[in-house]
Amino acid sequence: MERLSLAVIGAGIGGLTSALCLARQGHAVTLVERRSGFTEVGAGLQLSPNASRILIDLGLGPALRRSATAPDRVSVRATRSGSKIGEVALGSFLNERFGAPFWVVHRADLQRILLDAVRSEPSIRLLMGRTVERVSQTERAVTLALKTESGQTEPAFDAAVGADGVWSAMRSAIGDSRAATYRGYVAWRATIPQDRAPADLASNETGLWLGSSGHVVHYPVAGGRLLNVVAIERRAKPVVGWSTPGDGATLLAHFHEAAPLLRDLLAIPREWLLWPLYDHPARRLASGRIALLGDAAHPVLPFLAQGAALAIEDAAVLARSLAAETQDPAKALRAYERERLRRVRRVQREARRSGRIYHAGPLVAVARNLVMRRLGPEGLTTRYSWLYDYGRA
Repeated sequence: MERLSLAVIGAGIGGLTSALCLARQGHAVTLVERRSGFTEVGAGLQLSPNASRILIDLGLGPALRRSATAPDRVSVRATRSGSKIGEVALGSFLNERFGAPFWVVHRADLQRILLDAVRSEPSIRLLMGRTVERVSQTERAVTLALKTESGQTEPAFDAAVGADGVWSAMRSAIGDSRAATYRGYVAWRATIPQDRAPADLASNETGLWLGSSGHVVHYPVAGGRLLNVVAIERRAKPVVGWSTPGDGATLLAHFHEAAPLLRDLLAIPREWLLWPLYDHPARRLASGRIALLGDAAHPVLPFLAQGAALAIEDAAVLARSLAAETQDPAKALRAYERERLRRVRRVQREARRSGRIYHAGPLVAVARNLVMRRLGPEGLTTRYSWLYDYGRA
């Protein structure tokens, strides 16, 4: 296999995974990150089997098992009454059914694990504090102009990958100048020590509270030491930025009709960070020798918990496509786009649909609850076979 020279722009979860997958295929990778250091605010993420099996195949399973938690179930309750609606089976049932675990992990822990693996690869060059100012390509190469104190133009690469997030600067390089669309939701994020959580919620499960004015998700991270809490509210206008401080009193006022147990949980965090929710219907993922992955390619609403998982899937498919067609990287990227477009479009559609179901009004909520009870815990899990079986040999 011919060794390619590849640039990956952005060292988030998708960019780190992509660099690692490509290096493991024998390519020379330059990973460019605009930040001068790696810091990550407190937040959790969910790694369903379609993502965890890729990370395990990369040899990261032992490190993840030390940091991640595998919840036994999702316990679904009504926001207002607190009554139990149903359960979704996770734990051993899901692991056996899909051949890989469902993990929840602190984003900083996953980033650290990936970064350690990236730094151990001699064929990956990590450039920090660099911003891509200009991208140009010919039929034979891609050139990046990087903003540094002295200015810098990188040598030509065989191909480049944009993993630079929702507001991707690389997106225009493939001919997509559309901005991501705000979808009318803001997420409140916080983590608390697990031992400070209400006793009825301090267990090895994911909690999901559904209501017409918003919903709440919580699950243990950091090896079970912390509880990650995310509250979603409808809001006409987005907040500015990705980590805007929020006033807990405002959140409690929004959930003033919530069950006492849920209000007790929401009253605990001293600091909240707000995150506006955007998506961007996927139309194209590549052009010539430039491809996009993760949020740069297809931001997705979090109602299926697939943002990080899709980026990890992208990285694996991209590396496989380039391995199969090293003589013609542009052809490889076209194959990557063909394989991923239908998948990511479906996930985006289903995530929007899940948001509507989560926040359904009384009549639709009654039907939703009846369906959940009829299917039962294992039925609700297997309903997502199309999602979790992806990439399974």
